[in-house]
Amino acid sequence: MPTSSYFIILSNSCLALLFQAFFISIAASFDHHTPENHIRTRADAPFKVALFADLHFGENAWTDWGPKQDVNSIKVMSSVLDTETPEATYLTDFVVYLGDVVTANNIPIANASLYWDQALSPTRSRGIPWASVFGNHDDAPFEWPMEWFAASGIPQLVCPVPNSSYSGEECSFRGTSRLELMKNEMDNNVLSLSKSGPQDLWPGISNYVLQVLSKEKPHTPLVYLYFLDSRFWVPELIFWHIPSKAYKKVAPKFRIHKPCVGSINKEKVAAQEAEMGIMKILVKRPSVKAVFVGHNHGLDWCCPYRQLWLCFARHTGYGGYGNWARGSRILEINERPFSISSWIRMEDGSVHSEVILS
Repeated sequence: MPTSSYFIILSNSCLALLFQAFFISIAASFDHHTPENHIRTRADAPFKVALFADLHFGENAWTDWGPKQDVNSIKVMSSVLDTETPEATYLTDFVVYLGDVVTANNIPIANASLYWDQALSPTRSRGIPWASVFGNHDDAPFEWPMEWFAASGIPQLVCPVPNSSYSGEECSFRGTSRLELMKNEMDNNVLSLSKSGPQDLWPGISNYVLQVLSKEKPHTPLVYLYFLDSRFWVPELIFWHIPSKAYKKVAPKFRIHKPCVGSINKEKVAAQEAEMGIMKILVKRPSVKAVFVGHNHGLDWCCPYRQLWLCFARHTGYGGYGNWARGSRILEINERPFSISSWIRMEDGSVHSEVILS
């Protein structure tokens, strides 16, 4: 028994050191003087962020249903951005693509970036900068649909019909790696602030940090956005795709009651099993204000956990499971007095679940 206890303590200590090194690696790779790492706030206006979660472009790409869902998802994003931007003084300043942008396991072509690019189009066409982080579906290996299998057991090839996302190239099931997806986004979009992250953290991609600069002090960060050790005492927001086990601890049992805020609680939290002590590090950082995830399409609540908030986005895309109404979680950051607030903007323009996060 003493040996076992010692082993657990040693393991947790090693894990903490591992993740400290993880944050340090990201911070060390961050150039505070590079314009591409900066987002500037506008004078006399709060800083507003829209989160687009679980779009699942390219799902069932060989059917009529799949491409229609992509069109519907574009309508959701367009509606949210247009409704949240009623006049020039209240623009949406930034968009975060919160993972599962594409359903790669359903895309039978060589370049899933074609679908990824389509998902970015509503934001890009409105001149809004963005950053993205990967989910579990974005580079998942292709899964052969059961209906493709013939009596012989050999699956037939059913390629997508050529459209705006697919030029008619020969079917391929190699898939598109995360590095390829990120490189394509970075190389072809001047508005993208996404980063592939430090090479010593590969094959993990999209580990990086951006800073929102104060409008009153142009060289001073207002808030850090981690797409996952800031060297300064600055509020931090964390974005990843699959919720941690801490979400299970705070999840509402049935209906959503205070202090939690939200509108749907239709499924259990599907947490990542091997999070390796990341939450232990985050809760020890008073500067971390909130964590935002997607993955669970039937959850959109925010609940307090220790000194921070754990929030789900809102299922944005028509791809993926569930028929709940689509929308987007919006973040608004005010400098003076400093505050971070959030709400859900629905496809039909309605707003609900307002919450003050800091």
